[in-house]
Amino acid sequence: MNEFELIAKLTHALPANESVVTGAGDDCAVLDLGVADKLILFKTDAVVEGFHFTRETPPEKIGRKALARCLSDIAAMAGTPTAALVTVGLPENFDGEFVAEIYDGMNVLAREQGVAMVGGETTTNPERLLISISMLGTVPRGNQILRSGAKTGDAIFVTGELGGSLAGHHLDFAPRLAEARWLTEHFAVHALLDLSDGLAGDLRHILNASKVGAEILKSAVPVSRAAKIRAKQSSTAKPAFAAALTDGEDFELLFTLDSKDAVKLLDAWKKEFPKVKLSCIGRIVPGDGILIRDKTGAHRLSARGFVHFTQDRLPEQSFNTKITL
Repeated sequence: MNEFELIAKLTHALPANESVVTGAGDDCAVLDLGVADKLILFKTDAVVEGFHFTRETPPEKIGRKALARCLSDIAAMAGTPTAALVTVGLPENFDGEFVAEIYDGMNVLAREQGVAMVGGETTTNPERLLISISMLGTVPRGNQILRSGAKTGDAIFVTGELGGSLAGHHLDFAPRLAEARWLTEHFAVHALLDLSDGLAGDLRHILNASKVGAEILKSAVPVSRAAKIRAKQSSTAKPAFAAALTDGEDFELLFTLDSKDAVKLLDAWKKEFPKVKLSCIGRIVPGDGILIRDKTGAHRLSARGFVHFTQDRLPEQSFNTKITL
């Protein structure tokens, strides 16, 4: 049973109440708690030693990553983060100074984003370190963007570059909070999420929720320079394009909007965010699945992004996966 099969099994009959606007199945839960002009975003995420980081990872970067993952999900709903709780599971004989430095990394990022760190829990976790963050945020009523709004004919956009996570991007990424809020304030974004499991996997979340398909232009996908260098230097590394599709932990924004707004968006984006690349990589089409269009034609993509419980890896390790078109 992989991650998504387990999620489906666990969430098919979850209880709800009148506060739930959007429950399980999107980047954050959306709650109506009676605030006049705002809805509440609620998110939890975890990082685990040996999987999301290693013992050699600097502790400040571990803490920063743990918090940044939740911030990226708030960004995926075009929201503003407000407060976080931290649960830390520690092995026996833990180093208290090391744990304090993890908190230093979290606190620096929290101050940058105006997030209050309001408590949490410490507990024992045999063998390895685990950090779980629960975060609250807000979004103006009517401005939350879900995965389910993509429409046939929409242009598909992605911020930044993809495929650099194994070269260290997974520890240093910048959650696209300001970019997402600006997008929803100036354009009618139809669907939005953050890229945590790879373009090949996360795009399918939008397609499945919206009941549509996608056609991607291979030459338009913004493959990172780090992925290209790794592919050239290591015989065991994936081809750069495959890394961009499947490695995950890019934490960029993936979104769709009406194609008539595409040129206007690109022009406005360059003025507002000159240091952040924005690429139109394809379009939403009828049907299902993903077609990759290259010089030889259109090919159905069978490769998927990272899925928990199906393979073992550390972020710093490379592994070969043949990408099938």
